[in-house]
Amino acid sequence: MVRELTVDLGTKSYPIYIGEGLLADIAAYFEKHGISKASTLLVVTDDHVAKHHLKPVLDRLAEGGFTAVSYTVAAGEKSKSLAVLEDVVGACLQAGLDRKSTVVALGGGVVGDLAGFVAASYMRGIRFVQIPTTILAHDSSVGGKVAVNHPLAKNIIGAFHQPEMVLYDTSTLLTLPDRDVRAGLSEMIKHGLIWDAEFTAWCEANAEKLIGLDPEALQYGLYKGCAVKAAVVSQDERENDLRAILNLGHTIGHALEAVAGYNELQHGEAISIGMVGAAMLSVRMGNPEEILTVTERIFKKFGLPTRIPAHFDTEAIMRAMMHDKKFSEGRMVYIIPTAIGKVEINKNVSAEWVREIVDRLKRED
Repeated sequence: MVRELTVDLGTKSYPIYIGEGLLADIAAYFEKHGISKASTLLVVTDDHVAKHHLKPVLDRLAEGGFTAVSYTVAAGEKSKSLAVLEDVVGACLQAGLDRKSTVVALGGGVVGDLAGFVAASYMRGIRFVQIPTTILAHDSSVGGKVAVNHPLAKNIIGAFHQPEMVLYDTSTLLTLPDRDVRAGLSEMIKHGLIWDAEFTAWCEANAEKLIGLDPEALQYGLYKGCAVKAAVVSQDERENDLRAILNLGHTIGHALEAVAGYNELQHGEAISIGMVGAAMLSVRMGNPEEILTVTERIFKKFGLPTRIPAHFDTEAIMRAMMHDKKFSEGRMVYIIPTAIGKVEINKNVSAEWVREIVDRLKRED
């Protein structure tokens, strides 16, 4: 079964396809959406994904009459850099990509962000397709946010550039390591926490099935998570207001990733800690204790971290938050849960309160 969603953005609307074995029909999907056969495609992937999925994708495209070349980057957040961006643009030039070419992102969030930013900036913007191969990427592949990192701040060099489609073949997830599975599910849980209390409860009740990659549970969870993201993005493409709710847990989370040098904590692990911090801040502001109780319980059930490692320096974490796009004029824009399934955008959170929460996250077991 193929589940289909639409990100409704007027002339920039696009579909999300979710199902098993979709990559076997990749050429048909590309034809359906008018991807040019006359211009070369560039498939960007990483060295982990390439071993499993690159050759079948290139073979299916060639059989369908497409000309495609590939560029493989090192797996991991460090590939989201200006240096790697320059290398990929060089590959575009050497392969002769033109204004009607398409960049294909075959991989997780790092590959999607990097390849998407290449597409957004090459010749001032060409088409691209998202083919996520991780659970985490069910969030990052939808919505058109593309970026690379600066050593001082994550995703600070970026653009909004919507894909032509998201082709989500769930069979690619079967090669994921257990840690990547759990980290990816963190974003799925986030979509419940910000939007849908029933889905949050469903995630908790189906934790074992999701961690075990049960096909039916996984497809349903990804569909529901993508549906939340699509609904939010359709209302606020460029994060002028509502879309900011998708950043639940990311203020602290992004800072932890930067302090860790983008290699000690995975993104999903960092934001699970960040979401617990947001729940602590919510209770500190007078909201029900249940918000923290449920948030901690669900992340522990998925085997995700809920505390900042003790060796992380509080001052370094606070400095990293000062570089974040959500910090302005000495105050923080913070996504605060007000109930399970509901959040508010608070634009006046005291930095001192956040420091208090960071210290608590380091101190408590």
